[in-house]
Amino acid sequence: MENLSENEGINCAWENIKENITTSVKESLGLCELKQHEPWLDGECLLFLNQKKQVKMQWVQDPNQSIVDNVNNVRFEASRHLRNKKKELHQNTTGVCMK
Repeated sequence: MENLSENEGINCAWENIKENITTSVKESLGLCELKQHEPWLDGECLLFLNQKKQVKMQWVQDPNQSIVDNVNNVRFEASRHLRNKKKELHQNTTGVCMK
């Protein structure tokens, strides 16, 4: 029981310290707005990025020519998809076609 009381006291002290630091930072620096994620970055884009990451990890583990070709193809497809998503969003919001 004595250890339980000590742990609760330590946790309570830590929460007080954490709250004081957070309050001080907010008062002195102000609140920082969280950056909004890009609206075009959806689940499909994340799948392309994840695939790109997995292929790169395969290449790091076994850098042979067939994997290098696969890495280049996946990179190209991911870049093309992301670029098209950005263009699509820009066209929908402004009505202007990007080149």
